[in-house]
Amino acid sequence: MTSHANAAPKSATALRISPAKVVIWGLLILGLVVAAIRYTNGIGAISNLTNAYSFGLWISLDLLCGVALAAGAFTTCAAVYIFRQEQFRPLVRPAILTGWLGYLMVIFALMVDLGRPERIWHMLIYWNPHSPLFEVGLCVMLYTTVLTLEFVPLVFEKLKWGKALKRIHSISLPLILAGVFLSTLHQSSLGSLFLVMPDKVHPLWHTPLLPVLFFVSAAGVGLAMVIFEGTISTWAYNRPPEHHLLGRLAKAIPWILGLYLTIKMVELAVAGDLHYAFEPGKLTFLFWTEILVGIVLPMILFSIPTVRNSGKGQFFSAALVIAGLMLNRFDVGLVSWTRPAGASYTPHWMEFSITLGVLAAALLAYDWVARNLRLFDAEHHAEGGSH
Repeated sequence: MTSHANAAPKSATALRISPAKVVIWGLLILGLVVAAIRYTNGIGAISNLTNAYSFGLWISLDLLCGVALAAGAFTTCAAVYIFRQEQFRPLVRPAILTGWLGYLMVIFALMVDLGRPERIWHMLIYWNPHSPLFEVGLCVMLYTTVLTLEFVPLVFEKLKWGKALKRIHSISLPLILAGVFLSTLHQSSLGSLFLVMPDKVHPLWHTPLLPVLFFVSAAGVGLAMVIFEGTISTWAYNRPPEHHLLGRLAKAIPWILGLYLTIKMVELAVAGDLHYAFEPGKLTFLFWTEILVGIVLPMILFSIPTVRNSGKGQFFSAALVIAGLMLNRFDVGLVSWTRPAGASYTPHWMEFSITLGVLAAALLAYDWVARNLRLFDAEHHAEGGSH
């Protein structure tokens, strides 16, 4: 009798549907419907993009922000496999999964944004090595392949494919090195893309050092994303907190942000553009919000041990870094541009639905992996050669 009494509540719990998942599934379905409209009626049916605003929400958020926010994979792998910081090995698998899903999100969103998505394969046949977009596209394709190969050991373990698992582990170090190399290339090349637009982007953001700034900021936000994702996963899956481990990882963030800030301000001063930062206006406000809220404040917070080693402090400080990076990418890719007189752009609600639908798909995929594969198995992570 006792066992039957205990079984009923357990069954009821198993059948309970989370309200959050209902919302996430709803966003995914809506995104799929809007994507169907786009592919049947053209991009103009779901967006407010124009010749004056050919770069809109999808480029700034889904591409520029998405690629940078997926940088946790290459920063964590570099820390463990190149700089031999073995203490961070438990963070590698979640970082790889987040990076892999992040790049898949970028690719899916880009397929909606492209005017002729069916011709994306032309890049592989008709090379244009002088174009930054060619290098970005090629590196994203190759790096996504590398991330896929780094992720599949979780699947092989589930299927108990021992031989396949040994083979993939035998090439793990070359894969890691290739991933770090490719990610370094295209993170910086996204900045190179805007070098061909000196008359478009405001001097507060346009600089010959934009590729360097894009790479350094991606490295900083990559570590912040590992902290952000790690904190949320402990809440969502009732995992033991990793405050001490994440706190050690966070020690590097003030140094990276400080390097970024130094390069940024020195370049503005040397180029004679620093005076723009003190002219009244919307762009000045956005610039100082990006600098003070997204860089200076998290530098200070992560430098305080009590904040750096507390769960709430880590989460809040990492969120500031992420917000600052996203504001920077919007400023560079959308807000600061010089436009024709009278031109305006407000994203269509369907543009938001595509972005939210892609994000919903990634969240559902992450949740499935977390619940069905050995994503957070710390003991397994400690084994030599596994990742």
